[in-house]
Amino acid sequence: MEYRKFGSDYVLRIDRGEEVMASLTAFCRETGVRLASVAGLGAADRVVLGLYDVEEQKFLKQELAGPMEVTSLVGSITEKEGEPYLHLHITVCGPDLAVKGGHLNECSISATCELNIHCIEGQVGRRYDPVTGLNLFDFT
Repeated sequence: MEYRKFGSDYVLRIDRGEEVMASLTAFCRETGVRLASVAGLGAADRVVLGLYDVEEQKFLKQELAGPMEVTSLVGSITEKEGEPYLHLHITVCGPDLAVKGGHLNECSISATCELNIHCIEGQVGRRYDPVTGLNLFDFT
């Protein structure tokens, strides 16, 4: 992983063999980024997607393997209990160009992943919401 800062924003490259969530968490710890939006694309060979079932309050997961284009990777960086909290969604397509997407749990990069990190002044935490079972934005 390499990154450069431009003004208050960052351009980040995640390299072959690296995992997106781990790399982005390490980036947040190194730089102190605590509130930002994320946008990117790339290529992967393993992705674990999730779909949240609100009624059951659990994630349904699906693992995809093989050559994939990351056609979109978007989300937010906030904090929970003083630690980086990543909420990312991803869409990918395989050789048949059929698109799959959902909540990003894991993504192993096969070639590169290019991310733009737009930093926002301020602080937004997370709080557990028992109605949905999710960690929602906490503006207090």
